[in-house]
Order: sequence, then structure tokens, then C-alpha cells
Amino acid sequence: MDRIVYDRMAAHDSTHWWYRARRDILTDYLKRYADLPKQARILEIGCGTGHNLPMLATFGTVDAIEIDPAARDIASQRLGRPVGDAPLPALPGIERGAYDLIAVLDVVEHIEDDVAALKAMAACLKPGGKILIAVPAHQWMWSAHDVVNHHHRRYSKATLVAAIEAAGLAPRKLSYFNSLLFPLAAAARVAGRLTGRDDSDDSPPPKPVNALFEGIFRLERHLVGRLPMTPGVSIVTLAEPRPA
Repeated sequence: MDRIVYDRMAAHDSTHWWYRARRDILTDYLKRYADLPKQARILEIGCGTGHNLPMLATFGTVDAIEIDPAARDIASQRLGRPVGDAPLPALPGIERGAYDLIAVLDVVEHIEDDVAALKAMAACLKPGGKILIAVPAHQWMWSAHDVVNHHHRRYSKATLVAAIEAAGLAPRKLSYFNSLLFPLAAAARVAGRLTGRDDSDDSPPPKPVNALFEGIFRLERHLVGRLPMTPGVSIVTLAEPRPA
């Protein structure tokens, strides 16, 4: 990702409506569907500035990986111990058969060979382990945001399922999310394209709007996985190895 993306993440990951509500949605999603053991062993790959680490730590002991040095330093401070730097797709040096949960939250789209990356993650799971995957949806929504984030693709449900299955995994509870605000996001992308004002700036909006968006997005914590969601900005799933 461009340096500015990490700088914005560090500045806004505790206040921006998207980060805050997404953490709550993923917390409830994991509680309902991940079936993790007490004190699960968890690995977050591509943890950025570490803003998800406290949330994941409520489920067990967390290790983390981040390849950007500045973001890794911030994440290490938040984690209280060093964050690793093993790159995808190979994950060299990461213990195989070790983790109950691997979280890759808006990460897989950064990897050119997503199937190879998912295979490497699968090899790091304990029996019964799962991979929590969140990715951006809808290739037609490609924008300057995807460019500065160095994305290789946005996913449809079908293309995400295809990558997961090619890696020898099976998706569970696959769902769109960030659906309630999707019409606004879609309109903004179309308007930017038509006006030539496609902007990568994802700084928080004014406080009242930020609070409103956070409240609307957070409502989805009660819905994702329970009800069929209308198209959203993102897709989430739990992937687990298929039985031999």
C-alpha cells in the first residue's frame, strides 16, 4: 500500500466509523460462527497498525504479521510484543498446524496469487481451524482507493468461493456486509467516475456524519450470517479445510 494509507490508518483507526463498526460486526460474527476453543491461538496476517488485535485478543492469544515497517512498529506497541514480517503467499517461518483462527481482513486482495496464499494459511491451521476472510466486493466499484491500496482485484461471491475452493478450503457463512450504506458508496463511486473526481481520501467525515454512519453500519452486527444480506461493499466468510 502507499505510505499515505498506513499514515491515515494510524491516524483514524480508533475513530473512523468503518473501523469501529467493522470490529463490532466481526466480533459478533466470530462469537456466533467460529466455534473457537477457550484461549484459542490466533494469527492476524496483514494487521496494519494493529487496530484489530485487541478485538481478536478477546478470543485468545494473538500473533500478528505486517510487512510495512512503520505500521509493524505501531502494531507491536499495541500487541505488547514484536509483530512478525513473513510475507504472503509463502508465510516463511510461520509454524504449520499451529492456529485455531487466522484472520485476513482486507488482505487477500493485495496478493497476486490468492490461491497460493490461502493454501499457505490452511497449512498453518490446527485441525478444526478456520480462516476469517474479509475482502472488498464488486470489481465495477474499482476506484482510486483500490489503486493506492495496491489491490489486485475486488471480489464477487463467485470469485471468492472459487479461490477458497481452489485452495482446498470450504466457505461457511459467506455474506455481504456494509450493505446498509452500499447505495451511498455505490453512488459516490459512480459520481466520482462521471465527474473525474475519483478520490482516494478515506479520512473520517465530520463528527455527526461519522457517528451516523457508524451507527448504521453497526446495526449489521445483528444481521450478518443470520439473514441474506443485500449487496454490500465487502464480503466476509469463514473458510475451513475440506474433509479428506
